[in-house]
Amino acid sequence: KIDGFVETMWVNATEESVRKGEPLLTLYSPALVAAQQELLTAKRLADAVDGSAEEAWRNAQNMLAAARRRLAYWDISEEQVAALGMTGEVQKEMVLVSPVSGVVLRRAVFPGQRVIPCQLLYRIADLTTLWIEGDVFEQDLEFARKGTEAHIELTSFPGEHIMGRVSF
Repeated sequence: KIDGFVETMWVNATEESVRKGEPLLTLYSPALVAAQQELLTAKRLADAVDGSAEEAWRNAQNMLAAARRRLAYWDISEEQVAALGMTGEVQKEMVLVSPVSGVVLRRAVFPGQRVIPCQLLYRIADLTTLWIEGDVFEQDLEFARKGTEAHIELTSFPGEHIMGRVSF
């Protein structure tokens, strides 16, 4: 959602398991630095405006909310925004975290690389439930009914046996 440069990577390979909220990488983005500065400026202004000047106070609160919203649109977590407000210090790099728990199927980013909005960085999938399409010999069709337990063997995982259930 934002352009920048990849600084540090914690998830470097496919087939790694990640949990929702776990750090994937740090990103340096001039726009992100500016948005943090904007939030801190809006916070200082909101803190300085007296509640007796109602319109000025409302405008300061609206500016603060807009600055928070901008960071939220870039998927900067509420915890990261709160930490920024507490410390009052702009972070050069922001940590991007996994939006879901699952397994990294594809890593399409490297340290030092420039990234742009809409660019795929990782493909992460929840592999706890899978659809497997398979072939059944004609003479075995009577055994492949909906709800029937299925024993699955994959050539990519020799010797491993997966149990499933026919759903379609």
